[in-house]
Amino acid sequence: MMQTRPYPTLAEATRVWARIGLLSFGGPAGQIALMHRILVEEQKWLGERRFLHALNYCMLLPGPEAMQLAVYIGWLMHRTLGGIIAGLLFVLPGVVAIMSLSWVYAIWGNTGVLEGLFFGLKAAVLAIVVQAVIRIGSRALKNRTMIGIAAASFLAIFAFGVPFPIIILTAALVGFVGARAGLAAFQGGGGHGKMGGTQVADADTLLGEGTPDHTRVSAGWAARISAVFLGLWLLPVAALFLILGPENVFSQIAGFFSVMAVVTFGGAYAVLAYVAQQAVETYGWLVPGEMLDGLGMAETTPGPLIMVTQFVGFMGALREAGGMPPLLAATLGGLLTTWVTFLPCFLWIFLGAPFIERLRDNHALTAALTAVTAAVVGVILNLALWFGLHVLFGQLRPVTSLGLDMDLPVWGTLDVAALALVIVAILAVFRLKLGAVTVLAICAFGGLALRLAGIV
Repeated sequence: MMQTRPYPTLAEATRVWARIGLLSFGGPAGQIALMHRILVEEQKWLGERRFLHALNYCMLLPGPEAMQLAVYIGWLMHRTLGGIIAGLLFVLPGVVAIMSLSWVYAIWGNTGVLEGLFFGLKAAVLAIVVQAVIRIGSRALKNRTMIGIAAASFLAIFAFGVPFPIIILTAALVGFVGARAGLAAFQGGGGHGKMGGTQVADADTLLGEGTPDHTRVSAGWAARISAVFLGLWLLPVAALFLILGPENVFSQIAGFFSVMAVVTFGGAYAVLAYVAQQAVETYGWLVPGEMLDGLGMAETTPGPLIMVTQFVGFMGALREAGGMPPLLAATLGGLLTTWVTFLPCFLWIFLGAPFIERLRDNHALTAALTAVTAAVVGVILNLALWFGLHVLFGQLRPVTSLGLDMDLPVWGTLDVAALALVIVAILAVFRLKLGAVTVLAICAFGGLALRLAGIV
């Protein structure tokens, strides 16, 4: 039995959350592993069972599960203030880093050096996304039914352009109904999470000798905290629509990313498929190559991978600044995106965490999450293919007949240099087992070398 330490002081916890925020590279899987190592293994502030229980709840929520896990544990130890501090320190390094890189990209993005670096980053990102498909798929697709859900999800979004939220809601309904009907494929789900998906039935204590008093269900507290965070989130959005109108770029950014915060389940990689589809094809804020550049920034900086949305808002406002100085508009657009993307995470935790014990043994809910995770595998596969087509080919040919809505490559536009870098990245990830940051650095300098040599 692993014994936990007494409560840390708020100051001690703040220092640890700052450390986690600065070291949180490698996407959600790496960030969750980092929190587990520091909070469970090193500090021993909570046990394995409590950590996985919190993680499983965060997997049920829309948005970045690693950031929500930090808020949950911060709240568990030090109430609302602890959750706010943990969440802010988790995202703040990424906010500063992405904003700085966005400025560099906007001012010097067309220079040879940066073009070469980002050319290489795109190849590395593609290999990392492929790795995510395999890693998540190996855990989620445990039977033929789950494989079928993943395949249907991929075909729906790639070949027919079905919106991501519809796919996720359909999968959840299939899992819920399947469990209620007693189908074997949806029984015995168990825990889910990025740490491997198994509940640990140990007898460790939960934060000292018991569960803190403030974690008990209180309808009054839940109503008050919900009202505060709903106001902080939605009142600025409503004000933008009323003052600037629905066609203004700031209103569109606030509205789109607020909706995204509600409907995007399944982790950062799945969310990116939805963001890319809308930001590139619907709003025209970015071109496909720029979405890959932004993802490269997010992969190489600390903080949640979904921080790439700040770059999307930055570039969207930069191009539609109106009478405002472009870089000022871009900065405000990026910060607005971050506000409406991450503020709801606090709401979901503060509202739902006190009630989570009631959901722990709900088998129908667990089955719904199992089906959603399978569908997410198909969505991430679509993301990998979408990225790959835009990295490797200069032109794509749209196909819109017979109900289809997809892009196919023009084979004569294959970029051989990009293909070579992608092969290097795949070997580094799968054969040499190098970490994400190392692979990104290798490919970035490879792209720079090709650029300086005049090959790209």
